[in-house]
Amino acid sequence: MDRYEGLARAFVRLADTLVADFDVVELAQQLVENAMALLPVDAAGIVLADVHGRFQVLASNSEQTRLLELFQIQQNSGPCLLAHRTGEQVVVEDLRIDIARWPEFAARAIEYGFLSVHALPLRLRNDRVGALNLLRFDSGKMPDADIAIGQALADVATIGIVHQRIASRSDVLNQQLQTALNTRTVIEQAKGVLAERGGVDMDAAFTVLRGYARRNNRKLADVARAVVGGADTTAILEPD
Repeated sequence: MDRYEGLARAFVRLADTLVADFDVVELAQQLVENAMALLPVDAAGIVLADVHGRFQVLASNSEQTRLLELFQIQQNSGPCLLAHRTGEQVVVEDLRIDIARWPEFAARAIEYGFLSVHALPLRLRNDRVGALNLLRFDSGKMPDADIAIGQALADVATIGIVHQRIASRSDVLNQQLQTALNTRTVIEQAKGVLAERGGVDMDAAFTVLRGYARRNNRKLADVARAVVGGADTTAILEPD
């Protein structure tokens, strides 16, 4: 499959979320995976803002990336937060040179091996709900065409998050976003349970959790709640 076919399929998958009762967490994870597959990046994560302007990690490609996004939130400083607040793309071509901008974040990112960052806002007209963070081991700016693809993916995903506001009051959107953030917390708890019971790391725990949900046509959040609630996890941890 060439890149253009992959891009077309990515947009189709994202468009499939524009239905009632869609899974915002799954949408965000799909966006991260699309970015990883279609763009020259080594890590990706999504930060979402709740109704009070507080940030939370909604999706990431790995536990390491999630921790880096959490570090931004704890420091209340970083490219993702700036992209959300301004609605503009934030590009840091070399964190080693631009370290003074966000010294704590830059030091942590460099420690993990990342040298450049592209933070793209999740925006729809005047609405901003978060940001997509793209990290690379290499320094330098991505080609403009790649940045445009990343922003297009982010924009389509944003439509999936905010589209119900057209037919509903704004408090419905706020409730959806808050529910998505609460759901992510449950998923992190379920990952911890599976990691302990299966003797695997957090990334592998998420993979088996999501795989089980997909194979059984269940929502990721529902499976996570069952795990946290004490359900038998033998079937979830069984290899495919």
